[in-house]
Amino acid sequence: MAKNTKDKCFDDLKQRILSTDLEPGSDLDEVRLSEYYGMSRTPLREVFQRLAGEGYLDRTAHRGAKVAPMDLNTLRVFFQTAPMIYANISRMAAENRTDRQIQDLQAAQDVFAEAVDRGDTSASALANHQFHYRIGLMAQNSYLMACLERLLIDHTRLSQTFYRPNTQDQQDRIQSAVRHHVDLIEAFQNRDAEGAVAITLEHWDLSRNRMEQFVRPDPLPIEYTGETL
Repeated sequence: MAKNTKDKCFDDLKQRILSTDLEPGSDLDEVRLSEYYGMSRTPLREVFQRLAGEGYLDRTAHRGAKVAPMDLNTLRVFFQTAPMIYANISRMAAENRTDRQIQDLQAAQDVFAEAVDRGDTSASALANHQFHYRIGLMAQNSYLMACLERLLIDHTRLSQTFYRPNTQDQQDRIQSAVRHHVDLIEAFQNRDAEGAVAITLEHWDLSRNRMEQFVRPDPLPIEYTGETL
């Protein structure tokens, strides 16, 4: 089995998980995936092991692999933790960034803005993932980077809701997110750590409420009167 075949399978499964093409908590069918990727089950299990190590899959002995779930406990911790991690990463990114990293971040922003202009939900969420991943690299802190990589899995899956606007207000929020990215790049260029933190927290608040809708139940189709059946 060529290494690049496993790498392509690994990258493709990551993209399918982040885009929620493979839904959170869903079981993975080894037989079908082996046929789809043209590889035997042994190397596929090696790919599963790598994905589990990065937080994309859960693996249980004798029960196979499933996409990492987003249950209520997981999401509660996510919403508690994300702003702390993002704020500290932005502070350190402003302090430690290199000129080349600023260029790479601008390139990631160009891809993100173009995806938003196209109205491509999945591409926007994945490009946003790359933008924040590059900020993590700029921070040059391996401990924070490990936390960020795990957070971005759920953030990107939740963002599928944010980048699917149903109202003008939601569309305006997406455009504000694009502007926040531009402002962040400027803060990093100027090594303005406090400014970067402030923008990051504003950016988080912008998307938080919309992402929380991912886990809220839909309203009842009829008005509840309090009467029992």
